[in-house]
Amino acid sequence: MSDSEKAAFEQRTHTAGAFDIRNVIGGLMAVYGVILTVTGLFTESTPEVAYADDYNSNLIAGIVLLVVGVGFVVWARLRPVVVPVQKDDTAGR
Repeated sequence: MSDSEKAAFEQRTHTAGAFDIRNVIGGLMAVYGVILTVTGLFTESTPEVAYADDYNSNLIAGIVLLVVGVGFVVWARLRPVVVPVQKDDTAGR
């Protein structure tokens, strides 16, 4: 591919940006992760935690969701989806 072809290809493409599904999924997982982490921090001495063999499952699940959510957003930033722009062939007719 020549330099002029590469330049023409770059002019006809753009990234998905906020509409990339990885941003949506990562954002939702991070929000739920924050909610579960805060819940896990403030419900440490409830009977439900004692019933779960003294594992604070809300805290563990919240931290895991935060890590995975941030991972999705970082993945979307490092490898964006390139969307080709289609020409409108009917404009000149």
